Order: sequence, then C-alpha cells, then structure tokens
Amino acid sequence: MSRPPFVALAVVGAASVAAVAGIRVVLIRQAAIARRRIGKPLGEESIDADRVWRRSLDGIPIDLLVLGDSLAAGLGAERRKQTLGGRLAKGLARRMRRPVQLRTAAVVGSESPDLAAQLAALPDGYSPHLAVIVVGGNDVTHRIPIAVSAQHLRDAVRRLRARGAEVVVGTCPDLGALRPVPQPLRRLMSSMSRRLARVQTDAARAEGAYPVDLRRAVGPMFLDDPDAMFSLDRFHPSPLGYRRTAEALLPAACLAAGRALSSRRQTTRR
Repeated sequence: MSRPPFVALAVVGAASVAAVAGIRVVLIRQAAIARRRIGKPLGEESIDADRVWRRSLDGIPIDLLVLGDSLAAGLGAERRKQTLGGRLAKGLARRMRRPVQLRTAAVVGSESPDLAAQLAALPDGYSPHLAVIVVGGNDVTHRIPIAVSAQHLRDAVRRLRARGAEVVVGTCPDLGALRPVPQPLRRLMSSMSRRLARVQTDAARAEGAYPVDLRRAVGPMFLDDPDAMFSLDRFHPSPLGYRRTAEALLPAACLAAGRALSSRRQTTRR
C-alpha cells in the first residue's frame, strides 16, 4: 500500500533535516580539527612597520593607512619590510617617487564589523591620501552573514572617503587554499569566500573605492605552492605571500594615490 502524500512529504522532510544536521556535525568536527592543526604558532601580535618609508625621496610624504585583519596587519612576516604595509609603502614610494608615511590600524583577528573601531581609534582630523582595506577571511571562518560584512565594508569606505582618502579594497582571499582545513569544509569555505569577494567588489565600487580581487590575483599561487606562500602556521602568508599580495594591490594603490595627490593639489590652488 502506498503512503499518503503528506506522509511521504513528512518522511522526506525528516530525512532532509537529519542530513543537514549530520553535515553540520561533520563541519563542526572538521573546524575543530583545523583549529588544532593551525594553532597559534605566530602569536597574535604583528610586527610594527609604521614609519616613513624611503624618507630620502623628495616631496611631501604620501599618507598610507592600512586597515583590516591579520593579513592587513602582516602577521607571519619576519621583518617589518615584509609585512603587507611595509611592502605597499616601499612599492608605492618607488613607483610614485615620494616618501610614504605608513600607519597600520589593522588588528589581528578582526572581522568586517571591527573596521568601525579601527576608524574610531584614528586621531581626529587624520586624513590619509590612501587607505587599503583587506578583510573577510575571519568573516568566513566565523560565519558572519555576507550582507552584514558588506554593509560594514561600505560604511568604512564611506567614512574614509569623507576624510578625503582614496580607498583600495583587497577582497576576501580564497580560503580553499588552506590545506590544514579538511574536506568538505575547505570546499564550503572556498565557495563562501568567493561569494563574499563578489559582494565586497560591488560594495567597494558603489562607494567609490578600487576593488582588487585577491582570489584571482594571487589565489592560484597559494594553491600551487603553499609551502612557499604560507607561513609556518599554513594559514597566514609567508614573506613571499605578502610580497605577491602587495604586488597585486600596488597598481590600484598607485592609481588611487595619484588621484588623491591631484585632488589635493587642486583644492590647495583654490
């Protein structure tokens, strides 16, 4: 005898709920495995790279502000010139032929909602020429809703633009490159990071920022050569990983810095 339709639907529904619950248990276990594998061998404090880079060059220094998470803060670099901020400052100074004053507001472990606190901690009246934001990885690992991440990014870009800064946003990297994370959690994180990166790109453009797709620009390098591109925790970039990431950001950073300098010159003439 066949089951009534509503009974069949109930059976299917119960099976679906059980499957989802089973998948959730697997993912939670795999997340715990990943945390044990990664650990915190690098600690939670990044190297202080804030200073004037290439001071011997002529001209008024370009004010560079870096905000975001541990990648933005440079955790995993062995020397200050190897941090993301140091790499960006050196590269920007070389290409723009001006000294660069670096200020790092990024904090290890930050998520997009933490950008507001990083901005609030800046001195009153501080107006950088250029701000670079790199954030999103912790949003994925801590399951921050994408819409929430995007709104906090938009708010941060808007506030920076109100300070007179041009803004470059390095979108969420591809977390599918994290080998310590077992499957299928790694595939899920890869999919989530891609979705977040797309939304971050739209949010950045909507507020007049320059988005840089780090997943496309440097993701394949991390996938193909993880031993060279990751630091000893296999989660944060190595000095080479920071170098490649900075190289991907520099074209947009130079374009934005040039625009900021030109805009301020015009304002001064008026």
